[in-house]
Amino acid sequence: MKETSPLNLYKQLPQTNCQKCGETTCMAFASGLIARSKKIEECPPLVEEKKYAKKLAALKSIIAPELKMVYIGVGDKQLKVGGEDVMYRHQMTFFNKPPFAYDVTDNMEEAKLVERVKKVSTWKKFYIGKWERVEMIAVRSVTDDPAKFAACVKKVMENTDYPLILCSFNPAVLKAGLEVAGKARPLIYAANKDNWKEVAQLANDYKVPVTLSVPFDLDGLKSMAVTFAEMGLTDLILDPGTAPNGKMLQQTLLNFINLRRAAVEEAQRDIAYPVIALPINAWMTTDDPVRAAYWESVLTAAFTIRGAAIMVKHSVEAHSMMPDMHLRFNIYTDPRTPVQVKPGLYKVGNPGAESPVFVTTNFALTYYTVESDIASNGIDAYILSINTDGIGVQASVAGGQLTPVKIKDSMDETGFDWAGQKSAGLVLPGMAAKFSGELEDLFAGKAKIMVGPEDSGRISDWMKSFWPPK
Repeated sequence: MKETSPLNLYKQLPQTNCQKCGETTCMAFASGLIARSKKIEECPPLVEEKKYAKKLAALKSIIAPELKMVYIGVGDKQLKVGGEDVMYRHQMTFFNKPPFAYDVTDNMEEAKLVERVKKVSTWKKFYIGKWERVEMIAVRSVTDDPAKFAACVKKVMENTDYPLILCSFNPAVLKAGLEVAGKARPLIYAANKDNWKEVAQLANDYKVPVTLSVPFDLDGLKSMAVTFAEMGLTDLILDPGTAPNGKMLQQTLLNFINLRRAAVEEAQRDIAYPVIALPINAWMTTDDPVRAAYWESVLTAAFTIRGAAIMVKHSVEAHSMMPDMHLRFNIYTDPRTPVQVKPGLYKVGNPGAESPVFVTTNFALTYYTVESDIASNGIDAYILSINTDGIGVQASVAGGQLTPVKIKDSMDETGFDWAGQKSAGLVLPGMAAKFSGELEDLFAGKAKIMVGPEDSGRISDWMKSFWPPK
């Protein structure tokens, strides 16, 4: 199991508290290594002084991820795949969310190919303070023609700098694609029992990561992984097979679980590699695009929870993409640290002298819900986000993270000019109504303290009844 005690990492550090790493103590640096907020290279004495060589080697071994991390792509868009330490999110956290790779094929008309590539690579949605995006493009060979595949890869690269997956079981086709895209470090898919020698040679020649595909045979998959590792090829992605439905779907999920367990709980290093899932296989079972997109989304959700490190998908319809994006976001946030926004005073719309100031916490879900409810109703207002360590209104009122004094101090820190407001009103969330009396005293008449609704979805109706203050 992964080391989670800072004390054991501290034993491998210089223990001089030199602060060159930016932390006040070596123990704090050790904690940062566990949380991955710090890197070994940030400790100059450990890296530069020969007397610490053995400790450096030991520390690298200790903090190495249980599941190997594989890099795909180059530059700013490069992806980290794998690199996880735990079986389940609640044990610590997951670090590298599985990239979604949407497909194009080498038999598409050029105009449609370019249109799809641009749609995929520019797609984004704002969700709880962050932009969710697609990360990869999978170029699939359906013609089995090396020249057509190479031309398709070239056209894709002319229209995006996203990392690629080159998909074919024909080594000649893969080679044609690598001749175009090899320097961009794509993932090649895939080596199987029939072509593994040729594909291994391609992976070695072009220095790219490679997928090993041995469907529904974990022993065979392990054997191939060992063979590739003995050849010096360790940037591996495993494909244990993806059944789109039926009894084999249960076996698929069990295989994913068993592979993760072997890596992080049983320390089977020879099979501790990231795993790829193919929700796109849902399109093999039906001619109904709505049904196929639905099942693709269901499969993506299941594999996100069960540890897939890459997803190959097809549907770019909102009803398929959005649920998967939201689930992935939530699974790959740190359960130890609530998602937060920066505390402070924010504007919604064009607030002025007659606009209210709504109080909320800096828990991202709360803040963006309030902002959305205000903005969607065309209300010009200010929002005061209080630093409650990312805790929501009800819990922070009960736990003391949100108090009248904290609200007053936070408002003062913004430098807000109450004297310039014609309608000077500070609106508390309904769950903080008990603070109104004390706040009236603290503000000493500078602002009228008002109690808003408990649900921000009712702000619009509240404004009609209570604003401006009387």
